[in-house]
Amino acid sequence: MTAPATSPSRRSIFVASFIGTSIEWYDYYIFGTAAALVFGQLFYPSFSPAAGTLAAFATFAVGFVARPLGAAVIGHFGDRLGRKSMLVLTLVLTGGATFLIGVLPTYAAIGLAAPILLVVLRLAQGFGVGGEWGGAVLIATEHAPPAKRAIYGSFAQFGVPVGVLTSNLAFLAVAPLSNEDFLSWGWRLPFLASIVLVVVGILVRRRLQDAPEFERLKKERTVSKVPVAELFRREPLTLALASLAAIAPPAIGYSVIVYMLTYGTQVIGYARPLLLTLILLSTVVWIATIVVSAVLADRYGPKPIYLIGTVTAVVWPLPMFALVDTGNAGLAFLAFCVAAVVQGLIVGAQGRLFTEIFDVRVRYSGASIAYQIGGMIGGAITPIAATALFATYQSSTPVAIYLTAICLLSLLAILALRVPRHVRHTEASVPAATDG
Repeated sequence: MTAPATSPSRRSIFVASFIGTSIEWYDYYIFGTAAALVFGQLFYPSFSPAAGTLAAFATFAVGFVARPLGAAVIGHFGDRLGRKSMLVLTLVLTGGATFLIGVLPTYAAIGLAAPILLVVLRLAQGFGVGGEWGGAVLIATEHAPPAKRAIYGSFAQFGVPVGVLTSNLAFLAVAPLSNEDFLSWGWRLPFLASIVLVVVGILVRRRLQDAPEFERLKKERTVSKVPVAELFRREPLTLALASLAAIAPPAIGYSVIVYMLTYGTQVIGYARPLLLTLILLSTVVWIATIVVSAVLADRYGPKPIYLIGTVTAVVWPLPMFALVDTGNAGLAFLAFCVAAVVQGLIVGAQGRLFTEIFDVRVRYSGASIAYQIGGMIGGAITPIAATALFATYQSSTPVAIYLTAICLLSLLAILALRVPRHVRHTEASVPAATDG
């Protein structure tokens, strides 16, 4: 009798899921930081400062447009071929594009070709990230004991705040440079450094194996032939509601980690290193809240915890901007910490929630597309809308009201989303990961 394959340890699943997403989001967020700090001057110098910032944020937003496409294509093959191979592909795409941005000539060197190439590389970066989150969450949750799916799903979620943390650390490391050196070559270093991290991530992920749930589908030859088509045919309402529910975390998150870098320095007058430090420190609160949220989601179910998070997302924008507008670093830090709690509450429950609402045959596609559509609406549009609203009204209040309105969409969606009492497969037959 053939011995069953050894289940991967919880440690190995954590490392593969967490390290990969951390690298991916580091790559993604350094672009957002650079868009706020330097891209307007280097790639759109003929624009006015406000128009240049808008153009840089629009280039940042292009990556979000590519993310749902990447989610659909990579999700398709993830549901057809397996999670492991797609997770290696996402690292190659995102990491390669990030490194090339670091060596990209500016407008002063090659003219119009510079912003065009920047957009192309941003599209490649976004396409890769589009398939990252769903695969990283599933590789963890599908190996998890049924009662610990939120905890395992949170492994990938740590990658988001850690990506923010490391990207800010990278820019803080070059912050002491003179403005001339920073604009000339300093901003490139965080992009170039990412290639080392990507190589490490690929080596780790090559050791992964797909979960028994998916392996059983392949053995029984019941893998969906066209997962995205089946998803839209069988679960369109679930997909639509999950997409709306996914808006709030990036809306709050990108208002802090991208828009606030411009608003806080150019409008309120915070020093750039100070603001980066405050955001960096708030990620510690973000990570801690994810842990608490995941534990509560496994105890009480993911939907109630997600609901609490979206309620706080609706309430917080007005107080957040009021605190930042004081110009007081301590109050700004408080604003960022509460925003971190808002995000942590939601994303700590999100991995389990998005795993359980989709059938295993279309799960990679469903979870990825929903997450990325929410990211596009909440993350891509927010910095652009916020910049335009402030330019029009010269007040942060319309910006805060806008954030409240789009977070309200998430609140209504999570209220309407139906979560099955039991997962749609026989969990008893799924081996749990070992603790070793």
